[in-house]
Amino acid sequence: MNWQTILRWAAAGTVTAAMVAAPAAVAAQSNGTVLTRTDTQKLLPDKVYYKAQSATTQLRNSGGVKFADGYYMLATLVDTSGYSSDIQAKYQAYFITEVPLKIGGQDLAAGVYGVGFVGDKFVVTDVGAHDLLTVPASQDAEMKRPVPLQVTTDPVGGFRLYCGRSYIGFNR
Repeated sequence: MNWQTILRWAAAGTVTAAMVAAPAAVAAQSNGTVLTRTDTQKLLPDKVYYKAQSATTQLRNSGGVKFADGYYMLATLVDTSGYSSDIQAKYQAYFITEVPLKIGGQDLAAGVYGVGFVGDKFVVTDVGAHDLLTVPASQDAEMKRPVPLQVTTDPVGGFRLYCGRSYIGFNR
């Protein structure tokens, strides 16, 4: 069915405008494309700011999603060697989202964050290292070749951010 047919039906009163618009809005919110490392390397900076310091990014260990409406979620591991051990424990990656996300059932506003997998938890902090969100992380024992950081689609919908075998699910 093409848009001309839908518009003709809508004009004739067969389909309401709400029925035509609703599926398109849902598709734009839930669909996206997992980016390759080459894609993310073009988008992410070499250095990032966090807790009054500049940290070098590990662009080879990056991932992201380009959502159907053109907005992005990007993540990259960072070199935290200049930070104190308590910061290093929870700040492993730089996380940028241009849109609000649901992570582990909790809302995360669009913004720039420091994130890390700490034990069986995923911790989100603002760039001042203040804790904002903590959700349970899952383990993927079936993963054959874990890598330091990657983003994949989630079989039950949405996406996954992995650090080794640990992951969290996220969606719009």
